[in-house]
Amino acid sequence: MLNLRVGIGYDVHPLVEGLPLVMGGVKIPFAFGLAGYSDADVLVHALIDALLGAASLGDIGKHFPAGDPRFKGISSLLLLKETLILLKDAGYIIGNVDGVIIAEKPRFSRYIPEMRRNIAEALQVAETAVSVKATTTEGLGFTGRGEGIAAYAVALLQAKQ
Repeated sequence: MLNLRVGIGYDVHPLVEGLPLVMGGVKIPFAFGLAGYSDADVLVHALIDALLGAASLGDIGKHFPAGDPRFKGISSLLLLKETLILLKDAGYIIGNVDGVIIAEKPRFSRYIPEMRRNIAEALQVAETAVSVKATTTEGLGFTGRGEGIAAYAVALLQAKQ
């Protein structure tokens, strides 16, 4: 019998004028960026939480706490690579990951192939094991008003035999 584990992650950061917008490790041209201690990449943060949750290893704040100088301004893709090490040490391999970005603006569709490549490379999996989507909230809520961007992610892990 396969020992499969599923995890879910969620993250949100506020949009601030003049900051860089990084999503899935891609710098997106936009007048607003996400405020946070690292690069505030909500998609990658949600993926990290989904992976850690599936392995019962806590959350992103446990392993990469805001306020720790080692993580100030760090690329979230580096944190994702560190997460892979934690998973391997705990005896897990990645089946697949799936993320969704929730934002009214900007439109992310043309950047998704590069996001998938970045995430697949960081996790050492095939691009076919990485899904990224983007949606709006039709103007509703804080994402619809352009106050922030959110992301959800799920991950499937398998225990090494």
